Amino acid sequence: MSTGVLLLLALLGVAAVAFSVFWWRELRRHAGPHQPTAWQAGVGFISDFLDTLGIGSFATTTSLWRARGTVADEKIPGTLNVGHTLPTIAQALIYTVIIEVEVATLVSMIIAAVLGAWLGAGIVTRLPRHGVQVGMGIALLVAALLILGRLLGAFPAGGDALGLQGWLFVLALLGNMALGALMTIGIGAYAPIMIMVSLLGMNEKAAFPIMMGSCAFLMPIAGARFIRSGAYDARAALGLTVLGVPAVLLAAYIVKELPLDTVRWLVLAVVVYTAASMLLTARSESRRCR
Repeated sequence: MSTGVLLLLALLGVAAVAFSVFWWRELRRHAGPHQPTAWQAGVGFISDFLDTLGIGSFATTTSLWRARGTVADEKIPGTLNVGHTLPTIAQALIYTVIIEVEVATLVSMIIAAVLGAWLGAGIVTRLPRHGVQVGMGIALLVAALLILGRLLGAFPAGGDALGLQGWLFVLALLGNMALGALMTIGIGAYAPIMIMVSLLGMNEKAAFPIMMGSCAFLMPIAGARFIRSGAYDARAALGLTVLGVPAVLLAAYIVKELPLDTVRWLVLAVVVYTAASMLLTARSESRRCR
């Protein structure tokens, strides 16, 4: 294992500890019930289990929450970013070790994603409820299109490269910065990053440490801003974390691979329904306010 990879793993560990300490202190400062319900924890297990296998967690989580009105619409982006942070760091630690990718490309794309998330979180925390609803609705439709494209084989399988150079490297950085910003509104980065690296000629497997590493570093940054502003649901976020980390370990080390196309079709149907529901709610509330 190279020095660069060891340093990256050490930084992931530091990020996990720093975020945990910060979050714990903020929870202690604010009175109120923080213990998640069984449903909230179950959502964390399901979404992070599927996340580890490459399906993504944001769209799945949002759909499950909306089905039972678990989290207020305006708090969904913040709760997603806060609650999925530690499970995502666990994924990054695992896949950075087991899948090879050029360290310079990996680190540069992570830095670009973090910068994008820092800028994006500052905007999203100030958005009104209607703005979040519209943004989330569009985000879910984008996620549905990406899932459908993957199911229909519309995206390239990728090449053999484990790193990028020249203008392809620049495109990758710009793309990851944009995806980091979009993460804060609720667009999961996994499918877009996988498609992007494939289009740029990289091995599709290299997308796993890139997308998980990017999210593992950007989510503590974005999550801290959401926590500080109070733009998240603490109980639901804790629910994602409590069973999300065990789900990651189960999927990565025990299950590893499943016939996922059937699951993807089901997720696609649920995501489309949730997107339509989100946009119709935004439209209805907007009319009532006039």
